[in-house]
Amino acid sequence: MSKAGSIDIDYVANLARIELSKEEKTRFSRQLEAVLDYFETLERVDVTDVEPTAHAMPVYNVWGEDEPETGFTVEEALRNAPLSRGGHFVVPKVVDDS
Repeated sequence: MSKAGSIDIDYVANLARIELSKEEKTRFSRQLEAVLDYFETLERVDVTDVEPTAHAMPVYNVWGEDEPETGFTVEEALRNAPLSRGGHFVVPKVVDDS
């Protein structure tokens, strides 16, 4: 039996902060079961002699040389800003100072 049989889809939806219709619960339960079944398959693969890696191919310094370049002018930087004032972006207040 799949581990998904013990998954409470309502609990998972609550953790994800989403509301699901009855049809979505049914569909996502089946999909989650398929994912967990695949993990069970992967657990059976012998990886004893496989070295852990972060990438499939060796990755070396992927950064280019850090060379100074001419940046945007103030006008270019603010060109698509919804609001600007005095050469600055105008954004909604995010800190309540009361």
